[in-house]
Order: sequence, then C-alpha cells, then structure tokens
Amino acid sequence: MTTDNPGKLLGLLFRSHPWHGVSLGSRAPDVVTCFVEIVPTDRVKYEIDKSTGYLKVDRPQLYSNICPAPYGFIPQTYCGSRIGALTAARTGRQGIEGDKDPLDVCVLTQSAITHSDLLLQARPVGGLRMIDGNEADDKIIAVLEGDGLYGAFQEISEIPSAVVDRLVHYFETYKWKPGAPSKPTEVAHIFGREEAHLVIRAAHEDYAERFGHLKRQLDEALS
Repeated sequence: MTTDNPGKLLGLLFRSHPWHGVSLGSRAPDVVTCFVEIVPTDRVKYEIDKSTGYLKVDRPQLYSNICPAPYGFIPQTYCGSRIGALTAARTGRQGIEGDKDPLDVCVLTQSAITHSDLLLQARPVGGLRMIDGNEADDKIIAVLEGDGLYGAFQEISEIPSAVVDRLVHYFETYKWKPGAPSKPTEVAHIFGREEAHLVIRAAHEDYAERFGHLKRQLDEALS
C-alpha cells in the first residue's frame, strides 16, 4: 500500500488525539463530529486527558445525578475569549471568560450508546448557555445524524420539553452538594439552532487562535 499523504499514513500507526487530531467536520456547523466521553449508564464521570487524548476518571457521579444523554465535546473547538464575550453580551454580565475547554455537546438519540470513547456525527439544534462561576460553559444540544426518532428535529423547540428539562436539571445540579449554600452552575437560558451555529463558529475561531501553531508545526514536520 502506498499513500501520497503522510498524515494518513501516520494515522494508521498512531491514534489521533480526539481534540486536536480529529476534524470538526466538512459540513460544520450544520453537522459536526462529536467525541463521546460519558454515556447515561456511566456511574463515573470521565473526561479527556488533554495531554494524551485518552479518557480519564474525573469523579464519581454524585448521588443520583446521571447524565441523560451521551455527552462529550466537539473537536477543534475551544472556549476562549470569543465564547466569553458572547456569553457576556447575551447575559449582560461582566467578567465572563471561556472555560478554556473544548465546546461540550449532548447528543440525543433513541438508540442505546453503551460505551464512550467514540466518534459520531450529529446535527446541532440548540444549546444551554451555562455559567460556572464566572466562566462560560455552553452545552450544545445535537441530534444523532440519521436517528429514527430525534433525527427529524431541526430546532430545540421541537424537542419534548421533558427531555430538555432533564438536561437543564443535570447541568444545574451535577456539581452541587446537598447543604452547599448555592449551586455552582446556572443555565442562564436555552438557545436555538442559529445561536448554536454561532457558538460553534466562535469556539472554532478560539481554537484556531489558541492552537493554530500545532497545525503549522505538523505541516512543517510533514513537508
């Protein structure tokens, strides 16, 4: 076998980093690639280890708080200054910064995805504008591409309210401990597909600004 693309050859030898080595997708922001970190059956919260690209244990899920949908992030996104400024503008709050993580995504599907550490294609239909302390921590809500039930939905307003309410409840309580004076996270509001596209573009631009040097270094190494 021969190839004129050294990058593809390296991909056969080494695992691509899910954050940096996987494309956002050629149809983004209409359809995006998603990397799944946890699924509804997980009793432990996993997250990407930014250095290695492998999943690591973050913490046990607290009490009965279980994520109601496959949850992960969109590759080659970063919540930096643009995401922080967008949240500040939409909420009227000052001093909001991006959380310096990839953009989170929940994927709605009628199918049982039983394990994480996988890639899938999904269509964003909206999102949750979440604030964690003084950091913007938006959650894109997407539907699995081709899903028999959720695949027909185009806007978050079409999703049954009980499904959206469960997502809001999870993210407003998943870091809260009984007896604490207040919840550390807040969903300021729910937004639709057009705003979700804007958030994805902003996060991709933040990524290019923060990590563009990685692509340049790789291009130089392979030239």
